[in-house]
Amino acid sequence: MTELMSRRRFVQSAGAATGVSLLRVSAASLAAIAQSACSARDTGAAYATLGAEEAADFAAIAARLIPTTDTPGAAEAGVIHFYDRAWGDELAWSLDDMRGFLQTLNDSSGARFATLSADEQDATLRDHESDGRFELLRVITMFGFFSMEKYGGNKGHVGWDVIGFQGHHGGWAPPFGYYDAQYMKERGNDE
Repeated sequence: MTELMSRRRFVQSAGAATGVSLLRVSAASLAAIAQSACSARDTGAAYATLGAEEAADFAAIAARLIPTTDTPGAAEAGVIHFYDRAWGDELAWSLDDMRGFLQTLNDSSGARFATLSADEQDATLRDHESDGRFELLRVITMFGFFSMEKYGGNKGHVGWDVIGFQGHHGGWAPPFGYYDAQYMKERGNDE
């Protein structure tokens, strides 16, 4: 029991130290958010939480955090739908902070974020990297990009494909990634 309590205290103090309360989000909550986001993304539904202008700004931010290069980025993965549903449900506690952060970006650049050039967007984000809200937004972007497709984001498994994760066969069957795949290949069990 003492070990459990010390772990609990550690987690509580780590959450307080970071200033970002991601500890409020459970795996089950993220799964529910993502399932709803996936449905909205696939049907092209209107945003449930975000207005059109702020959705365009947040989509532009996501596209700078995980840009489209020779590989797909956050835009292709549908991360904006993950944002929209998460902030309307389990991450609603962070919506005001995220809107405040967006307002800070827009005020500092003198224009809506989505209307800036890519270089201006990058410069604006760099100027605000030390803001704790930036870190929360970055983490939520990663959730949307790397989640299982059926839960939202990661449309067409683009996030997994970018990192070479062969998870398309199911979550609990090997190979779990590059090292398992390489090991199985060396053993003659190439899957």
